[in-house]
Amino acid sequence: MPRPLRFAAFVMNTTSHITHGAWRLPEARQTDFNSLEHWVSLAVELDRGGFDFVFFADVVGLYADHRGSWEKFVESGLQIPSNDPSVIVSALAHATENLGIAITSSILQEHPFNFARKISTLDHATRGRIAWNIVTSLSANAWRNFGYDDITPHDERYAWAEEYVDVVYKLWEGSWEDDALPQDKVRGVHGEFDRVHKIHHVGKRYRVEGPHLVAPSPQRTPLLFQAGSSPAGRRFAARNAEAQFISSPSPDAARDLIADTRGLVAEAGRHPDDLTFFQGLSFVIGSTEQEARRRSAELDEYIDDDTMVAHAAGSIGVDLGHYDLDTPVGEVESEGSRSSLRWLREAVPDREPTVRDLARLRSRNSRVVGTPEQIADVLGRWRDAGVGGINVINYTIPGSYREFIEHVLPQLRQRGLAAPEPEPGTARRKLTGRDRLDDRHPAAAYRGAFGR
Repeated sequence: MPRPLRFAAFVMNTTSHITHGAWRLPEARQTDFNSLEHWVSLAVELDRGGFDFVFFADVVGLYADHRGSWEKFVESGLQIPSNDPSVIVSALAHATENLGIAITSSILQEHPFNFARKISTLDHATRGRIAWNIVTSLSANAWRNFGYDDITPHDERYAWAEEYVDVVYKLWEGSWEDDALPQDKVRGVHGEFDRVHKIHHVGKRYRVEGPHLVAPSPQRTPLLFQAGSSPAGRRFAARNAEAQFISSPSPDAARDLIADTRGLVAEAGRHPDDLTFFQGLSFVIGSTEQEARRRSAELDEYIDDDTMVAHAAGSIGVDLGHYDLDTPVGEVESEGSRSSLRWLREAVPDREPTVRDLARLRSRNSRVVGTPEQIADVLGRWRDAGVGGINVINYTIPGSYREFIEHVLPQLRQRGLAAPEPEPGTARRKLTGRDRLDDRHPAAAYRGAFGR
């Protein structure tokens, strides 16, 4: 039997994340992002409603300038201000029972030794419900914030990422043996010295002696997410990721991308099904199709197309504000993320897409409009294409998720497209049925590798 889809609430600790301008809707509460209660109450609602994950996107710098300035970002709230999501994870975990909590962290922003320690601590605190979205930072401003002259070239960033994950795998999987912490009061032995190991990593960018300072957490290595559709990004995901976010324009396009990527997973020595694909979609729901379409048209009145263009510029790494809207995107390629250009060409297969297409499709192409029954039909087609999860993009918080829980999830459960009830266990167990990485994953090679 096909497995039920998994659902992640795609959010960011900011006001304007993806659908720019929607924060102005009267019922929207995105401007409450500074409030811990705002996020705790959302997490509780998602947990009780049957969502599998709350997924926090993040950035550590501004996107590329828009018309020569970053004024537009501040003016429209385009991911600035933006708070660190990892700081609030413990509070969300304490308030929930089953919800997986995924955070984004770049190889740029934190040394792998300290990052591994933080994630292990969070995995303990969440009882194994932590996940990591691995990113390489496509913003030149982010790189300058951390002392670099400019962004590192695309493929070199992924080579860097390979060493970064190699270090954290060694710490998470190889530094401590499972029985290394007996905490035996009778013998007076808290830890077994010969079962805790230094890793002595020496690479191009990092020298890490170890040992890992945190004993093994429920998952050891967190559940691993990754996004990006460039050749280098897909190879990285095939080797390392357990879940990959995609933005395909249709189920047919997703089917082709998934089949090709599964081939890369097999080439990396893993089983093709070791990678689960999450499609990003947003939903406008109505009791009738006419009502849904009316609500969608009302939403369009709030969407800020100029800010959508400014955000798109950040994905490409150039100032699109200086381009005519009918400029072909092939004339504006850069060292930024190539994922948006691949997605855009899939979405407009019969001609060269333009800057205008980029702005419009980012706000409308992922949108599913209809009754709960019609939406369930659409999601069934995505699952048939090989998609294993849906990254639910919001227009309003908490409204978008509340409506999905109340109106769509019951229909999905009736069809076996969603789990019948919230499922307990670790983040990894939700996707794979296991708490820890399987032996095919490259991190598994470090189990027992550093013993005497």
